Amino acid sequence: MKTEMSPQLPTFAESTFGADAKKRQRLVSVSAPCPHVDPMQAFLHGMGRERFYWQEPGNGVTHVGFGAAADLRAWGPTRFQSITQQAQALFDQAYLPASTPSFAEPHLFGGFAFSDDFTPDNTWSVYHPAQFILPHYQLSIQHDAWGERQGWLTINALLDYPAATPSTRADAEAVELATALRGALTEQIEQLQQTPIRMAALPQLHSRCYPMPYATWEQILKAAMDQFRTGALSKVVLSRVCELRFDQKIDVATALAYLNRIYPDCYRFVFEPLPHHAFFGASPELLVNLSGQQICTMGLAGSEPRGATPAADAALGRQLMESVKDRHEHQLVVDALRQRLQPLCTKLDIAAQPQLLKLSNIQHLYTPVSGTLSKPQDVLSLLDVLHPTPALGGVPRAQALDFIRQMEPVPRGWYAAPVGVINRHMEGAFTVAIRSAVTEYERVWLHAGAGIVEASNPQKEWDETALKFRPILNALGAAA
Repeated sequence: MKTEMSPQLPTFAESTFGADAKKRQRLVSVSAPCPHVDPMQAFLHGMGRERFYWQEPGNGVTHVGFGAAADLRAWGPTRFQSITQQAQALFDQAYLPASTPSFAEPHLFGGFAFSDDFTPDNTWSVYHPAQFILPHYQLSIQHDAWGERQGWLTINALLDYPAATPSTRADAEAVELATALRGALTEQIEQLQQTPIRMAALPQLHSRCYPMPYATWEQILKAAMDQFRTGALSKVVLSRVCELRFDQKIDVATALAYLNRIYPDCYRFVFEPLPHHAFFGASPELLVNLSGQQICTMGLAGSEPRGATPAADAALGRQLMESVKDRHEHQLVVDALRQRLQPLCTKLDIAAQPQLLKLSNIQHLYTPVSGTLSKPQDVLSLLDVLHPTPALGGVPRAQALDFIRQMEPVPRGWYAAPVGVINRHMEGAFTVAIRSAVTEYERVWLHAGAGIVEASNPQKEWDETALKFRPILNALGAAA
């Protein structure tokens, strides 16, 4: 197995806060309208470099990045706070043109491992317990209230200067760099406009393997049932893995285009810190969106397939809404969101009853949640409070995480963890990285999970995970 690591360049934190305290770095960003470039043009243009993609459901904002201007990393229980400090230092004193619309200002792309004690193994060899990258080039697209599309391209660079440099001199150097960047920005826009949207054919599938046999799944669920009856544990989310091997290297652009077409109501993301090492997916679940002091999240738990006919689909929806087991599993998630967010909010709106969220191949119980924070907070402090929700961990949280750590045979890596974007005001949006996969050259690993409660049936939960593998299998042309 190849275990090539990212180039060992200094991270932003090492450069700014490291042993050489005599040097500082300042972010300089320049933006220009770029209305005629498609997001896939930018993504394809970035092939062979670090690449990032974030698209919100419907006509929500889209960000595409390539290249790396800054790399923020953190480890351990304080990883959320560490990334916050690094991001604030990066954005503090940044040189930004006043004409740039807020959605096009520099954004960090990244995420976290599911567990704070995550140690990268071969599958996740180029990923860190927390990692965010500021791209060198960032294409941002947003639709205004009238549906008009706005596109801007931003170039980001770090200016190195001695810490003792007078502020007037530092400002002059920032202006000088910005002038140089404007020329590069104009040239890049021309190149992007000429990039053809031509998807490569998917390579031939060589093998498909599910390392966990059904008998092992049954044993793990039996152990969970024993704890439900004898201990504090009332829910745990368990996952299994599918491993694919192809005859050539995987480029996720073709899979991403499929997900954009088939799952427009999901959050589509790619985090590719090294070429052909990409974590990507189409997740239906919003973990948190923070704008000012307004927050949004959701409870998403309980699943049924879609029906082959409208009548069959409606019947499956009713079955899900009336399922005692699924309603109980869903309510555990909603109750945990209320418990964690209520102390932070002056107002918290949680729908009294769940509704159905219907996707291409599956439907879920869904409860929208919104609120107003009692005081300003950064988005990562909210992630620290929310992750993992019972939708991906369990209840109680500590016991569920201990059970997952002991019983799941394959490390989760970044699966089921927060992935998203952060702006310079420390606001942002994060999804839960489900319906996802990680690539390494010719190999791909998919994770899929199911919420287990005392009323769960092992075969039905096994079938649910098979259904959740399907979006990525289809995107890779690897469906059974």
